[in-house]
Amino acid sequence: MINKKVITRFAPSPTGHFHVGGIRSALYNFLFARQNNGTYILRSEDTDKERSKIEYENEFLELFDWLGLKHDLFFRQSDRLEIHQKYLKKMMDEGYAYLSKEIPTEEGQRDEVIRFKNPNKKITFTDLILGDITVDTTDLGDFVIARDMNEPLYHLTVVIDDFEMGVTHVIRGQEHTSNTSRQILIQEAIRATRPLYAHLPLILNKERVKLSKRDESVPSAIEYKKRGYIPEALLNFMALNGWNPGGEQEIFTLSELIEKFDISQIQKGGGVFNPEKLEWVNKEHMKHLSEDVRNKEIIDRFQNNPGINQNIKIKDEKFLLKLCPVIFDHISKWGDIDTMIGVGELDYYFNAPQYETNLLYWKANPTPEETKKHLEFILDTLKNTPEDNFSNSEKIKSLIFDYATKNGRGQVLWPLRVALSGKDKSPDPFTLIYIMGKTETISRIDEAIKKLS
Repeated sequence: MINKKVITRFAPSPTGHFHVGGIRSALYNFLFARQNNGTYILRSEDTDKERSKIEYENEFLELFDWLGLKHDLFFRQSDRLEIHQKYLKKMMDEGYAYLSKEIPTEEGQRDEVIRFKNPNKKITFTDLILGDITVDTTDLGDFVIARDMNEPLYHLTVVIDDFEMGVTHVIRGQEHTSNTSRQILIQEAIRATRPLYAHLPLILNKERVKLSKRDESVPSAIEYKKRGYIPEALLNFMALNGWNPGGEQEIFTLSELIEKFDISQIQKGGGVFNPEKLEWVNKEHMKHLSEDVRNKEIIDRFQNNPGINQNIKIKDEKFLLKLCPVIFDHISKWGDIDTMIGVGELDYYFNAPQYETNLLYWKANPTPEETKKHLEFILDTLKNTPEDNFSNSEKIKSLIFDYATKNGRGQVLWPLRVALSGKDKSPDPFTLIYIMGKTETISRIDEAIKKLS
């Protein structure tokens, strides 16, 4: 446990859709604060008046609420202008900053800005992940810290706010490492305490290049909510991108991450963002949900999907509950249900299938007479079977399987599958019969026999 009370912050800019990579930085700050009984601050860095938009801020607030990353304090930088102005004036009065006359080189450029007076010295700081880093600040020149007294810029505002809020640990992406020396110079000028830094490894794409916000294979962060991922699964996946807890465990709840997270185990090298691994992690979290929760999620997706929610069967809860386990086996996130509905993959559960007659024939023996004979046997068997025997797929299988084994399973079960689904690939016919029930099953088999007549 750290002696001084830990205060961390995550400070996104609301200038565009929030990138999924930012979730990891927010998560690590949250985890470190929680496991040290500290404070986690969320700060909207909205000082870019032209690009900052409230809808982008609302987007990341919605995202973090969904993820369960609850902040203890929330600030907007734009609300703190008077504080920034006070420090800026003091820096100018004491000679650490000055009004610089500029020669505009392009249209719209300012003819004066406020620059930091660089002492041109070497800065060394200890990074909790990267170790000791030394920078010769001479190369930075007298860098701009404000457009004017009403528009302080990032390097100045971040230092002032971190100091005023008592931030003890700055945990952020490695791309910010180059900013640190400028910010340390400003800290020294305003006599601020220096926080501890931890610069996180880059998140890479499959080509091992830094994951870009423009990478079309990786949507904006809020899209993961819309696509039906489980929030803890997304956190689990992002936590392991750059942090190795050791051992065999790969699936973690948020409370387990709080318990096990160790900043000293963060890797220096970048981690690859693997969408297929995310799908696997998400499915593992789905498996941990109770059957009732899983069924509710699936049924809600059906009943809210405009492509299918007018079908009469949507109101048949018994039918939907029988369908749920089959759907669950074929998805890795809830949004897959919408995709399956959209491409018509589930139509045959809700509507009698349309198909060509020759699809009924088993490829090894495409005989209409044989096909019809087997379907007629199944039809008669099911018609004479009490309703109770349709209560599970194993009971149904016991009625047909011996006959299928004797007469050729493909020859018997292929046309049965097609009669029920109209497809060459589907769940086994016994499962289909169980889901559809006696009346619908008999109707579909009867229709297939008519095609063969």
